[in-house]
Amino acid sequence: MTSDSFEAFKASQREVWKSFAPLAQATTPSAARLVHFANVRPGQTVLDVGCGTGVVAITARRSGAVVTGIDLTPELLAVAKENAAICEVDGIVWKEGDVENLPFRDDEFDVVLSQFAHIFAPRPERAIQEMLRVLKRGGVIAFHTWPPELLFGRVFAVVSRYMPPVPDPKPAPPSQWGDPTVVLQRLGTAVRDVTFDRGLQVTPALSPQHYRHQLEQSGGPMVRLLQTLKDDPARLAQFRHEYDEIVSQYFDRNVVSQGFLATRAIKA
Repeated sequence: MTSDSFEAFKASQREVWKSFAPLAQATTPSAARLVHFANVRPGQTVLDVGCGTGVVAITARRSGAVVTGIDLTPELLAVAKENAAICEVDGIVWKEGDVENLPFRDDEFDVVLSQFAHIFAPRPERAIQEMLRVLKRGGVIAFHTWPPELLFGRVFAVVSRYMPPVPDPKPAPPSQWGDPTVVLQRLGTAVRDVTFDRGLQVTPALSPQHYRHQLEQSGGPMVRLLQTLKDDPARLAQFRHEYDEIVSQYFDRNVVSQGFLATRAIKA
């Protein structure tokens, strides 16, 4: 019997993210940026938290690191293994697991990375505690997150308004991880030399509606919302109108621009 009050939430996360693979192409360039930002070097032990389809893990392995990727969703791990085989990259250890309870020893990794993944853990304090626990002293933690004031942060806010009320305990909003002040609070005194940077991820699309269709098929929060609103077409249409209005502000010349925050720190 589990004592995890978020068991049902995590089961839902596992289910809605299993269709994410088609969106991974957009995250591939930013994966290389994260590996470079963390200054991953040959021979270092690297953990990719929420590895998804493996874009960060494979990139780090190609840099010569000794890499482990962990994800909550087995279907994405299967795609990651396939991607590694296609890339002719071997030696990556793939594990199914939860960022709030990482199955690794204390001080096991030189670098811990997460690209838009750990932000969906319901308890940020537990997620960051675990990520830092498995990181060696003097090691690097680095991650990409979505700021609340930019595209995905605004989308998260709209999606949450259309979802039914969540009983306590409530998961923390993922866009909080995009606020540098919140990030500093969560990292606390466990780290030093915190560095922030900004980046831009772009996704090809023929229109805001075309982009929305992609997210409705494969983006976890959108997939869950569509399941919730499937029997309420009027409310679904209202949501789609609001969503398209936001995306249109970031759409130009068949590209949707998604600004993100990059954070890097050293474990004290």
